[in-house]
Amino acid sequence: MMNRCLLVVSLFFGLLISACTQHGDIMEENVGRIIKSLSSDELKGRHAFAPEIDQAADFITNEFERIGLKPLPGEVDFRQAFTVHSIKPSSANITINGSTVKEQSYFNLLKEESISWNNSGAKVNYIAQDDNYRKKFREYISNDEHNLIAVHQDHEKWFQRYRFYFQRSNRSLELGKDPNDVFVLTSNDINSYDIQVQNEIEPISLSNIAGMIEGRKTNEIVLYTAHYDHIGIISPVEEDSVANGANDNASGVAGVIALAQYFNTQKKPERSIYFVAFTAEEQGGYGSKYFAQQVNPEQITAMINIEMIGKPALEGPNTGWITGFEHSDLGQIMQKNLADSSFIFYPDPYPKQNLFFLSDNAPFAMMGIPAHSISTTPIDVDQDYHRVTDEFNSLDIEHTTNTIQAIANGTQGIIYGKHTPQRIDPESIQ
Repeated sequence: MMNRCLLVVSLFFGLLISACTQHGDIMEENVGRIIKSLSSDELKGRHAFAPEIDQAADFITNEFERIGLKPLPGEVDFRQAFTVHSIKPSSANITINGSTVKEQSYFNLLKEESISWNNSGAKVNYIAQDDNYRKKFREYISNDEHNLIAVHQDHEKWFQRYRFYFQRSNRSLELGKDPNDVFVLTSNDINSYDIQVQNEIEPISLSNIAGMIEGRKTNEIVLYTAHYDHIGIISPVEEDSVANGANDNASGVAGVIALAQYFNTQKKPERSIYFVAFTAEEQGGYGSKYFAQQVNPEQITAMINIEMIGKPALEGPNTGWITGFEHSDLGQIMQKNLADSSFIFYPDPYPKQNLFFLSDNAPFAMMGIPAHSISTTPIDVDQDYHRVTDEFNSLDIEHTTNTIQAIANGTQGIIYGKHTPQRIDPESIQ
């Protein structure tokens, strides 16, 4: 009789555990397994332009297949392939006011194979002696014109710092689409110019990994995203040169995969759900920029980008912060849905760092989509960011799992059509 009772009790708890696994719980063991796999030394830091990025892509693809996701409309599989063009200066002849400019006194930001400007083709601009160099630099490279920019000699320190960076390869998603910029160090007005530049172009193949759960409404979509690349091999510290990127951002990818598994066990959603792992975030956000070009922004109800959730915030466990909190009511909706929970989402505590514009949510927010990044890491005191110490054993997996569950619970109402976040006004974030 005792053995029979024990058998019944064992069966009951076995069924209970099975039910939890199948019908809703985001499991700590699964989250840890994903992070550990993606941040292993074998993947050598997942640099987007290194061979090991394909191993990371294969791992995520296999997870999507295991869960039972579908490829996005128009895609034959989970890999969304695209090309980035590496643009490296080959030769240049820069003449200003009839005099040849020395190599150390110019640099180019070009988006095509060659340019030929002879007193036409570019707008002449200046970074004057009293100007803020960085502010004017951003202003000129962000406008829609070809620019020839004369930089005053008093800014030589900043000029050389930028030249050192930009004399290496630049990259572009599309050749010839974006304007070109040439910077020249001179205190003189530019009265005439002849700019002849030739570049070497190398195509680089990259892939986002994207799957979906089709909702009742296929033209209303919620995005859960994270970038799966990191910075690869760096200068060694005590013979360790692999920047594993466990927190940045294997933790975010674990969130996307765990959310896919979670929602795939729930009833059919009202809105379709896309789960996307972006590539090349660390190298310029090319994965998210490309993906944003492929979607109709009017069909994207919300975007939740998950970035570095492996460590508790300074406010403690069961808290997380949302970038650009004030630009839509997505954060308020999530917090309202968590009213019965101990988890709290709050505005980004680091507004001076402009994090809202520095992660993969930015291209989507610029199109008016309520697109925000969620993080928990105290970045002002974190000792592991972009270092070899960003390893699995530095993370709090229980906290990570709780954060993913909070994201799931906080966005349930959006998935099932009860709540619709307000759109972002693109002009308010320019």
